[in-house]
Amino acid sequence: MTIAAGSRLGPYETLSPIGAGGMGEVYRARDTRLEREVAIKVLPASFSNDPDRLRRFEQEAKAAGRLNHPNLTAVYDIGTHEGAPYVVSELLEGETLRAALAGGRLPPRKAIDYALQMAHGLAAAHEKGIVHRDLKPENLFVTRDGRIKILDFGLAKLTHAEEGSGQQTNLPTATAGTEPGVVLGTLGYMAPEQVRGRPADARSDIFSFGAILYEMLSGQRAFHGDSAADTVSAILREDPPDLSVTNRNISPGLERIVRHCLEKNPEQRFHSAHDVAFALEALSGASGVSAVAAPARPGRAFARLRAALAAAALLAVGAAAGIFAVARRPERRAPAPSFHRQTFRRGFIASARFAPDGQTIVYSAAWDGNPIGMFTTRAGSTESTPLSLPSADVFSISSSGEMALLLHRPPGTPDMLARAALAGGVPREILANILDADWTPDGKNLAIIRRGERGEDTLELPVGKVISRSTSLYSLRVSPAGDRIAILDGTGNESAIGLVELSGKKRLLSKGWYGAKGLAWSPDGREIWFTQATHEGPPNLYAVDLAGKVRPVLKMPSWVWLHDIARDGRALIANNSWRAGVNWLRAGETREQDVSWLDWSIVADLSRDGKSLLFSESREGGSSAGAVFLRGRPDALPVRLGDGAGLALSPDGKWVLAQVKPAPDQSAQLVLLPTGAGEQKVLATGSLKTFNSARWLEDGKRFLLRAGQADELPRLLLCDLAGSPPRAISPPGASGLVVSPDGKLAATRLDRKIRIYPVEKGEPSLLPGQLDGEVPIEWSADGHSIYVYRFDYGDRSVKVYRVRVDSGERELWKEIVPSDPAGIEFIGPILMTPDASSYVYTYQRRSSDLYVVEGLR
Repeated sequence: MTIAAGSRLGPYETLSPIGAGGMGEVYRARDTRLEREVAIKVLPASFSNDPDRLRRFEQEAKAAGRLNHPNLTAVYDIGTHEGAPYVVSELLEGETLRAALAGGRLPPRKAIDYALQMAHGLAAAHEKGIVHRDLKPENLFVTRDGRIKILDFGLAKLTHAEEGSGQQTNLPTATAGTEPGVVLGTLGYMAPEQVRGRPADARSDIFSFGAILYEMLSGQRAFHGDSAADTVSAILREDPPDLSVTNRNISPGLERIVRHCLEKNPEQRFHSAHDVAFALEALSGASGVSAVAAPARPGRAFARLRAALAAAALLAVGAAAGIFAVARRPERRAPAPSFHRQTFRRGFIASARFAPDGQTIVYSAAWDGNPIGMFTTRAGSTESTPLSLPSADVFSISSSGEMALLLHRPPGTPDMLARAALAGGVPREILANILDADWTPDGKNLAIIRRGERGEDTLELPVGKVISRSTSLYSLRVSPAGDRIAILDGTGNESAIGLVELSGKKRLLSKGWYGAKGLAWSPDGREIWFTQATHEGPPNLYAVDLAGKVRPVLKMPSWVWLHDIARDGRALIANNSWRAGVNWLRAGETREQDVSWLDWSIVADLSRDGKSLLFSESREGGSSAGAVFLRGRPDALPVRLGDGAGLALSPDGKWVLAQVKPAPDQSAQLVLLPTGAGEQKVLATGSLKTFNSARWLEDGKRFLLRAGQADELPRLLLCDLAGSPPRAISPPGASGLVVSPDGKLAATRLDRKIRIYPVEKGEPSLLPGQLDGEVPIEWSADGHSIYVYRFDYGDRSVKVYRVRVDSGERELWKEIVPSDPAGIEFIGPILMTPDASSYVYTYQRRSSDLYVVEGLR
C-alpha cells in the first residue's frame, strides 16, 4: 500500500515516504495533536492477512513500546489504517551506521563511543526480557548529534516465549516465525546458535555486537564469503583476522573485548551487555580514550581575583535553569562556561559521580514522588536509565568501575555502606553508620567517615585505620595523588574546608562558611572546589588552594551543589530550587490544605483548638531578619506580627514568644509579640544566646524553652514572665519539646532517644516502646500517650504512632503523604492538637536539574 502525502492515519498526516523494507513502508508524518514530526511504519494491507507477518509487526510494537532508553528508538503509538496496522515512533535525522561505514573504518575513539551506546541500549532491552536477534549496521542509526539508536525490533522476541518448534531455515534474512529451529537475523552478523536454528538469547546479540564493532574498527566484515554457505562456515568455524592486521591503532585490550564477544560458544562470551559496557568503559578510562571527543583540558587555574567582581557575563541555560552570573577577571574576558542539562524530571538529585570514562554519569534521585533510585546517563544525553540497584546514594566510583554506595534502610535501622559493580549485580554490604566514603586513585582502598557512638566521628584510610577524629566531619574526597584527604568539618551554620595528611596531620584551609554542599579536587590536585554560602549571600562555587587562598569560580543566584569533577575539568553540578511549605488539616475536614505563604514557611505552634497557626518565614521571603505570621483560617491572609522567628502561641492566643535579632551583629533576644494591639516586650534571659522552640504551661505565666549558650547545644529550661533566672531541667542536646497536659512532664529527644523530664522534681525516664530516631509531636489529651513520628527517607513519607507512656504499647495513628510528593526531601516539624483532631506540618521540597559544565576556570 502506497500512502499519498497529506493522507491521514488517525491524528497523523503523512508528509513524504522515507523508505521501505520487508516489514513495511516508512513515512515522515506530522502529529497534529502535539505539532511534532514522527515516523510511521505501515504494514501493507495485503501483508496483514499473513498471520505470521502481522504477529511479528505487533511484536515489534509491543517490544519497542516497553523500552525507554536514549539509544533505543522511542515508540509513541500504534493503530490501523484501512486494515493495515502501523506503529508511530520518533523521527530520526542522520544516517544508518551502514552509510557511515561506506567511507571505511571509523577512528577507534568514535567506534568505542558508538559501541558503548549500543551496549547501553542493548542492556536496557535485555533487562526487559527483549532480544533483538537482527543487529546489523542497517539497524543502527547515527543521529546528527552522534547518538546511536537501535532500530527495528521486528525480530525481537520476549525471552520467555520459547514455545513451539520448527525446522525452517531462511537465508540470508529471516522472514519466518520465531520458534526454535527457525533462523532469524541477517547472515554475516548472526551468532552460531542462530545459524544452527537454536534459541537466541542476549548472548546472541552480543555476538552480533562484536561483529559490528569489528567492522567499525577494521572497515571489513568479520564473516563473509563468496556464497551463503561460505559465510555460514566462517561463522561456525573461523575467526576473523586480527584487528591489529587491519588497524595498528587498536589496543590489545580492545581486541580482547571484540574476541570475547565473538566466541563461538555462548557460554564463553560476555554474559550481559552491562559487562560489555563495563569492559569498554574500563578500557577507555585506563587508556585515556574517552567515549566521545572530550574538550581540551583546561589550563592552570587563574590566580585569586585581584579585585571585586566586575560586570558578570550572563549565560542563559534554559527557563528551568535560571541565569548564571560567571565570575571573570576585570582585565580580560574569560570564555563563558557552557552548561549541558542532563535531567528533566520533577524531583531532586541526592548524589552524582562521573564514571572512569568521564562520559557515563551515575546519580541517585527521587523522581516524580518515587523513592530514591539509581540512574545512569551519558554526558550530552537528555535521557536516563534506571539501574537495577536498591535505593542508594553513590559516594564514589573507583578507577576500575566499582561503586561505593550508601544503601538506604528502613526506619530504625542504620544505612549501610556497600560495594557494587558499575555493570550491575547485587551490592555487597560492608559497614553501617558511614557518613561518606571515597575510593583511593588506585581503586584498592576506601577512605570513610564513620559516625561514632558518642558523637565523635573518625576519618579512616583504609577502613579500620583511624587517621583523624572530629565531632563534626561530614564529607571527604581523596586527592588525585592519594596522599591527602579534603574534608568538610563543622556544622551547617559554621563549616570549614580542611586537609588531612595520611599521617594524621590536619589543618583548616578556610572557615566561616555556611550551607556547605559539595567537595571535589581539581584534576591537577592543586585546588579543592566546593559549593558554599556565606552568611550574607547564596551559595557559589569556590576553589581554595593548599595555601588557603580562596577564589570564586562561578557565581549564580540559585542554589547549586558541586557533585564531581572529571579528569578533563568538566564539573557535575546540580542546580537546586528549595521551598518549605505548610500543609494543614483542620478539625472536621478530610483533606489537607496547602497554606504555604512565601518561600520558606516553617510551622511553630498550633493553638489548642487547632484554629490558629503560628509560622515563620525566612530566606528571601522573610528577609534576613525573618518574619512571624499568624493565620486564623486556611482561606484567610496571615497577619505579620513582626520580625524574627515564632516559637509559641500563648494559651489565650494574645501573645507569641519569638526570637528576634535587633541587628545582624547582635545576639538574639526573646520577646513577646502581641497578636492584637500592644507593644513588643523583651524578656530577660540572662546569658542565653539561641532560642529554638518553646511551649507555654497552662497558667500562661510560665513556659518551657529550648535554648542554649552560644557555645553549647540547647537544653530544656523553665522560664517565667516575671524575669526569674531560667532553670535547666535537661542536659544540653535537647531536640523537640512537648509538655504533658498537667504541665508536670516534658518530653524531648536527646542522643536519638525520647526522654521524659519532670518539670519540678524527679528522675528522667525513657519513653518505652520507641524506635531509634523518633521525634515527639504532642502529648495526648488524657496524658497516657505521646504521639511520635519519623521521616522515612526511602519512601518520603511519615508514619505517626501513638505510644503509651507507661507500657510502650504502639499504635499507628496516621501515615502522612503529601498529595504532591514530587521533590519532597523532608517532612517536619509536625504539630497537632492534644485531641488529635487537627495537625499541621512543614514539608521541604527540592527541585534539581543536573548539568555538565565545561569551561570553568
